Amino acid sequence: MADQDRDYPTPLTDGDITPPPANADFQPAAPLKDAGVEFVAEGDAPGGIAGAKQTVLEKTSDARSQATDKARLYAEDGKAKATSALVQLSQMLTDAAGQVDEKLGEQYGQYARAAADRVSGYSTALDGKSVDELVEDARELVKKSPAVAIGAAAAIGFVIARVLTAGVDQRNA
Repeated sequence: MADQDRDYPTPLTDGDITPPPANADFQPAAPLKDAGVEFVAEGDAPGGIAGAKQTVLEKTSDARSQATDKARLYAEDGKAKATSALVQLSQMLTDAAGQVDEKLGEQYGQYARAAADRVSGYSTALDGKSVDELVEDARELVKKSPAVAIGAAAAIGFVIARVLTAGVDQRNA
């Protein structure tokens, strides 16, 4: 109803488009270099793409340096805590060796003393090495025997999870 009363434009057809005359000279648009727009090469732009790339590289380098420093501090702290824990474990094994001597015999107490000596040796070796040396030792271990490395990582992860959950449980108590 209302649509019939409206005046709609008629669609274009091929007959509505008239090509330019055959003798008309084609005039291309003026090149952009003459249009007042100045293009500057990437390296020449102050604060341009090259400047942005340099800024991103500098910021990335700074962030990487900060992350490395923070990781090194955490590793040093972890190394100190691990050394302390090994010393405590060694002392506990030494103390337990005396009780094992009394209850089971000196032969079994000797096993506990040998284990205490080994743990003490590990703590001394750990304390004497830098974090970089420990990382290099870990890399060599993984290269030589990846299965042992995976097993050790799983065991260490289990111990760390147990320590963390025990710490969380103590805080909640």
